Amino acid sequence: MKNADAKTKATRPAVTTWPWLGTSACCTGGGEIRSALHERGRIMTPALGRREIRAAARLCLFLALLGSTFIPISVAQQSSAKTMQLTLEQAINLALKQNHSVHLRSLSVEQMQSKKEEARSNYLPQIKASGSVLHITELAGVEIPAGTFGNYTSTGPVPARSLFIDQGSATGYTGGLGLEQPITQLFRIHQADVAAKQDLLIAKTQLDQTQVAIALQVRQLYYNILINQQKLKASLDQLAAAQIKGEESRNDVARGSALEISALQSKAAILQAQQESLTLRLQGNDLRRQLADVLGLPVDTPLDLDPGAVAVALDVPTRADAIRIAFEQNQDLRAARQTVVKAQAGLAAAKAAYIPDVTALSRYSYQSGVPFLVHNFGTFGFSLSYDLFDGGRREAKIREARTEVHSAEVVVDKLQSEIEVQVQGIYDRVDELRQMVDVAGQVVKVRAEAARLADRQFEQTAALSSARSQSHADLTSANASLLEASCGLALSEADLKRAIGQMPQ
Repeated sequence: MKNADAKTKATRPAVTTWPWLGTSACCTGGGEIRSALHERGRIMTPALGRREIRAAARLCLFLALLGSTFIPISVAQQSSAKTMQLTLEQAINLALKQNHSVHLRSLSVEQMQSKKEEARSNYLPQIKASGSVLHITELAGVEIPAGTFGNYTSTGPVPARSLFIDQGSATGYTGGLGLEQPITQLFRIHQADVAAKQDLLIAKTQLDQTQVAIALQVRQLYYNILINQQKLKASLDQLAAAQIKGEESRNDVARGSALEISALQSKAAILQAQQESLTLRLQGNDLRRQLADVLGLPVDTPLDLDPGAVAVALDVPTRADAIRIAFEQNQDLRAARQTVVKAQAGLAAAKAAYIPDVTALSRYSYQSGVPFLVHNFGTFGFSLSYDLFDGGRREAKIREARTEVHSAEVVVDKLQSEIEVQVQGIYDRVDELRQMVDVAGQVVKVRAEAARLADRQFEQTAALSSARSQSHADLTSANASLLEASCGLALSEADLKRAIGQMPQ
């Protein structure tokens, strides 16, 4: 009997207690659950067996619901880590929508628009409602002595005794609705409106300038990442060639056909290639983080860039046309000219301070407790105000405004000279880079031919494997140099479009 019980216990599956189910459930597979229940059914009552089956069913349902909850979360995490593919045009458009600097400039434009509307509202009449409650400690009245109007035998003195007639009441109430329309102040209001309009135009110009700068920055980072990728590939090829060269040097040293210093030099070349590869990887990661930040994305967003972006050429004008367009559309020059107009408006407003302030006004009032006035009455007319002496404040403001006008005009002349020099310098750099691209293209052709010959010689056992690997590494480096020159040319053309006030896109 004891042996049978021991055998039963040995064949019984492990049981885990689940407190929330109020019973026990088996944590094995479906077939093991059924066999365990069948085994226990022989020693348990039918009612207890049914409870075990229901508990196991509840457990399976709970596990199924738990799995259905975690599966979408894991899928969402995997989808969020997917690489984001971006062309150059898509990257620029995304930066113009999400970049923080562009957003701040947009808010500045909205702020200047509100200030312009505020300045323009001063043209219109101002309607105000006002009221007051005043208590007077002592009132004056009209005293009529007795007999002032005569003394008659039939009536006696008129009035019979002295009378005191109050004027108003101790507490008075006034209220009304008034309208005021400035007249001579319209000269200063107009100049303030002109200045606010120029502030709005300056804010819009600065927004355009920021957008152009962000587009150029995105293009520069985009190209630098592509160059980094090509240089990393060339560095890895150089590393592979150095490793093959090192293996050959060690074999030559072992055979006695070469000195040990050649093996040491090969090892140094391998370490130098490894260092260069690590440096390029770090630079590439930093460039990707910078690009993601400029695009308004999380800095750890993986990006997949289009290597064919460099092939898209920009339409640039001729040298003479570029200078003419720059004088018309350059953002810095436009902002300086708008500053000149704003300074001239400030000078005109300072001169208008000598004009007296004349205001037309009308008012409908209600009063209670004020003597000699009806409860409801109206008033209308004009008011005049003029500062007879201000200690030279107005004259000082005129001198200050005149200095600001001269300073703004000097800034415009200075920017015109600088922009012409800048455009000429960019055009010279573009011409030089075009020549560099041609030379780099010829180098690629030569390196490609050398790699082809190295492959043929290696197949004919006329060249070592290290020579073949080095030829292909040199070809990859030549391609990287060609890409760098092409990106430099494209960036210079984009910088030229920025200098003439156009979007480098």
